[in-house]
Amino acid sequence: MRFTYLGPEGTFSEQALRTIPDAEHAELIPARSVSEALDAVRVHQADGAMVPLENSVGGSVPDTMAELAMGEPLLITREVIIPVNFVLAIRPGIRADQIRVVAAHPQAAAQCRNWLRAHLPQATVVDMLSNATAAAAVAHGKYDAAVSSRLAVQRHDLPVLAENIADQSGAMTRFVLMCRPGPPPPPTGNDLTSLAVFIAHDRVGALLEVLTQLAVRGINLTRIASQPTGEQLGRYCFLLDCNGHVAEARMGEALMGLRRICAAVRFLGSYPRAREDKPVRPPTGTSDADFADAATWLAKLRESGTAD
Repeated sequence: MRFTYLGPEGTFSEQALRTIPDAEHAELIPARSVSEALDAVRVHQADGAMVPLENSVGGSVPDTMAELAMGEPLLITREVIIPVNFVLAIRPGIRADQIRVVAAHPQAAAQCRNWLRAHLPQATVVDMLSNATAAAAVAHGKYDAAVSSRLAVQRHDLPVLAENIADQSGAMTRFVLMCRPGPPPPPTGNDLTSLAVFIAHDRVGALLEVLTQLAVRGINLTRIASQPTGEQLGRYCFLLDCNGHVAEARMGEALMGLRRICAAVRFLGSYPRAREDKPVRPPTGTSDADFADAATWLAKLRESGTAD
């Protein structure tokens, strides 16, 4: 198998990819951007792509969000959550007071903003495509220092000026494995379903109607984020993560309800949760057995006028 990931070598995306069993004996191919990684899957140059989706401090990753909402459809088949620890790597021979330019991915810079301001007030931060790219740029002498991962710094044999420089300890980043459309993994009882919903923007209460379709069926919404559609200013779609699997009756009913009221609904995948939390039991009246019983009751009413 072949997998691609947001590169170059040494990124947290590579670290996340190496946690999945299928990657152990697969060819791992770094990509220069999220879009390039996902396009490799679309044109059958890779079987899957591991890309960052959100961070517990920095929030959503814009490039991945845009691809989920507007790119050629792919499905999430797995999520991986890993702790993210940053180090400050420097060019050999440079001192802290000589650092003028620090290379960092925007998410990394956001998570280390206060540390950088306090310890390197004289330095300017420049955006890089990844943390590993930042380390590589410093190794080639382009910048004075880099906010990066320990793995990338080790691969480029850079001196480390400071460890654990994130403003908040315990930061986590969520990655998703994206594959070409196909049957989702079977339900495990502890799954997530991701959707992109496009609402009618000229109707009052349109978003409330979307949320109601989930709430009345006992579906817990774990995440909601807005994403511009690119049509015009103020036009957004909403990306949702919900507890449950498309194979479950309550999720199927909710999807049919969303289909009826939304301008469009994009199914982004049903997949096992990375966190081994205790599975959320559906509220009374929303289990598969409850839906089956209600369907049987309705069929009897339609056939004979009574369900007694």
